[in-house]
Amino acid sequence: MEKTKAAQKPAVRAKADWWRGAVIYQIYPRSFQDVNGDGVGDLQGITRHLPYVAALGVDAIWLSPFFTSPQADMGYDVSNYCDVDPLFGTLADFDALVKEAHRLGLKVIIDQVLSHSSDQHPWFKESRSSRTNPKADWYVWADPRPDGTAPNNWLSVFGGPAWEWDGVRKQYYMHNFLASQPDLNFHNPQVQAALLDAVRFWLERGVDGFRLDTVNYYFHDKELRNNPPHRHLDGDAAGLDAPDVNPYGMQEHLHDKTQPENIGFLQKLRALLDEYDARTTVGEVGDGARSLKTVAAYTAGGDKLHMCYTFDLLGPDFTPGHIRDCVTAFAKSVKDGWICWAFSNHDVTRHVSRFVQGADDYAPVAKLSVSILASLRGSICLYQGEELGLPEAELAFEDLRDPYGIRFWPSFKGRDGCRTPMPWEKGRKHGGFSTARPWLPVPEAHLPHSVDAQEKNKASVLAHYRDTLSFRKTHAAMVDGTMHFLEVEEDVLAFLREENGEKLFFLFNMRNGPQTVVLPEHLSIKEVLPMPGMRGVLDEGKVRLEALDGFCATA
Repeated sequence: MEKTKAAQKPAVRAKADWWRGAVIYQIYPRSFQDVNGDGVGDLQGITRHLPYVAALGVDAIWLSPFFTSPQADMGYDVSNYCDVDPLFGTLADFDALVKEAHRLGLKVIIDQVLSHSSDQHPWFKESRSSRTNPKADWYVWADPRPDGTAPNNWLSVFGGPAWEWDGVRKQYYMHNFLASQPDLNFHNPQVQAALLDAVRFWLERGVDGFRLDTVNYYFHDKELRNNPPHRHLDGDAAGLDAPDVNPYGMQEHLHDKTQPENIGFLQKLRALLDEYDARTTVGEVGDGARSLKTVAAYTAGGDKLHMCYTFDLLGPDFTPGHIRDCVTAFAKSVKDGWICWAFSNHDVTRHVSRFVQGADDYAPVAKLSVSILASLRGSICLYQGEELGLPEAELAFEDLRDPYGIRFWPSFKGRDGCRTPMPWEKGRKHGGFSTARPWLPVPEAHLPHSVDAQEKNKASVLAHYRDTLSFRKTHAAMVDGTMHFLEVEEDVLAFLREENGEKLFFLFNMRNGPQTVVLPEHLSIKEVLPMPGMRGVLDEGKVRLEALDGFCATA
């Protein structure tokens, strides 16, 4: 495969707030590139393809977990916070990755899974050994009720109670996810200090920021009060935290997460990052209808998180009204904070499959969606493979590796469909990802979307992503400008972005058919801009738009 020319270094701003308006590319290490031939992606494989990533025009990469782990939840069960799992390589491999990324002008953000560890972590092994050992209180332990049942009604996101019985201590321990992922006790200052030391370890190795997994799950209610039933209010977003087949959504999660003490820990974390130049944090907030209120609390004041993301745009709704409502709600709720928008990540069905009914629409919707995403106010995150227009993979039950999907099959197929390996070369076995059988299969349907099949095609989804991100960088209003929505036809998204005298007007036709939009009377178009792939035509106060089309101009 022909090597891709690297993007120029000015793609990354050197200023301390480089993260405002940044484009972040998420890499799922297991599925990016396997170099050592064991069927699982590795750090050397990521380093090999960093020129490809840089050529997209992104500012940073986010690496999903690569730490030492039994891999019960694909690395989100950490048994050593300060080392690389041999499955992915070594610390030297990580250092080489950071060095190459920085040479190419890319910042490096890594996952930090602080709310829970693996049950194989030495901390938990010591904690469960007795009720009197030095780490006895490092995890959330509780006595059973008189009838032997769990201390309260809290549920696990992955199904069933959030409590697991331990015969050694004769107590229950709490786990918000798998039973092999016990929750750390953040009410213990020693736990906080140990986790901050782990964060410092990676800061010293040169990482530029952290994606904080389940950032609102750190603390629990010390009184272990029961959660009340979910009230199902109009416009409620609680179902976004879990599929509707999961009883987790039947509770108001008032006591098992999003506790007020979390603010203090986030301030300590921010103080640590502020000891280093130009570092950032992006928190994952899954909090149902309270998500924006939580984001506001966690990003306000400049002394906690730099930015957060929610699940608002990770659902099936791809309409002007939904996008407008999400952005407007954030702007009203979060006055001085910042958000990171995304349509896909490693936990949800790939967005082209969520947004369309037939394969013929994959490429047009992939192109339109990134054009919209790149135009929103906030930072944005792209998930590996979306720049190829990859649809969700259809997998057989016997191919599944995700414990979440295995638990709820067949009503919920889990997350493996978005985690299959990157197809690099159409004509190579396994798409050029590995010489061995991959940990998840490479679908035949993905091979026509491979990188080498799109590299020289100027009309490809890949080319559109590159061109769109390049266009974005040339307009300051798209990176950090204000945003104001305009009322036009129902299936059209219309808004203004403005920064330092530059005012850009955007129209996006989200209907699978042509539309003519009458421009608002107060709007004066100065110059039509050649936004990549957008074919809208201005004619006497009207813009003619093809299906899934757009228009951009200065105003």
